[in-house]
Amino acid sequence: MDLGIRGRRGLVCAASKGLGRGCAEALAQAGVDLVINSRTESEITRTAREIADRHGVSVTPVAADITTQEGRARVLEAVGQADILVTNAGGPPPGNWTDWNRDDFIRAIDANMLSSVALMQALVPGMMDRGWGRVVNITSQSVRSPIAVLGLSNTARTGLTGFVAGMSRQVAGRGVCVNNILPGIHATDRADSLDKGVAEQQGISMDDARRQRQAGIPTGTYGQPEDFGATCAFLCSQHAKFIVGQNILLDGGALNVTI
Repeated sequence: MDLGIRGRRGLVCAASKGLGRGCAEALAQAGVDLVINSRTESEITRTAREIADRHGVSVTPVAADITTQEGRARVLEAVGQADILVTNAGGPPPGNWTDWNRDDFIRAIDANMLSSVALMQALVPGMMDRGWGRVVNITSQSVRSPIAVLGLSNTARTGLTGFVAGMSRQVAGRGVCVNNILPGIHATDRADSLDKGVAEQQGISMDDARRQRQAGIPTGTYGQPEDFGATCAFLCSQHAKFIVGQNILLDGGALNVTI
């Protein structure tokens, strides 16, 4: 399917690996010129080169921490204007609700809510002026079904979801569609980290921890970043103009819900 976005310009955050890279690869395959970022210069530079060589598009790497004001300023300077924005940032660490203090919550909200809001505030007005734009926020399945040990993430990402629910309806009439993708467990470094936590807590191997977690997914496997990226690219496509303010759950059926 031709997604109708060849020649568009996009920003994909935290794109050197995992879900962010999956999105960047899929958008590049569709012909989108990209600015991509991550914290590590060597990783993001290598990723940009590989994506550009593979798909024949322009890919500009920016090494910056997107969760900080300074990092966002560097990225936004490189972007200029964008037709497509994919927000993404690593999740806060797991823990127990009695252990987190105010500073922990502020850091989580800054990283997983307010950084995305700031990027939308910077780039969406230009999309509205030009009459076309797409925003995809990578959040989490936890906004539908909270994960107890990820309370910091539950809190911050649910806040972002509430913000998008309102603002997406306000910008849709100007040709800008804003949606969220809610990933379940995918084969990324984040999954490895959580598998390690389970293994250490239960005194089992990483392989056993992974099999245990996979058993709770009807597909029996973790998701793949490239499949996640394909969904992201479709939501950024010309064909997604009637999808507004939605939370697209990609979890292999793990959440046992009707609606």
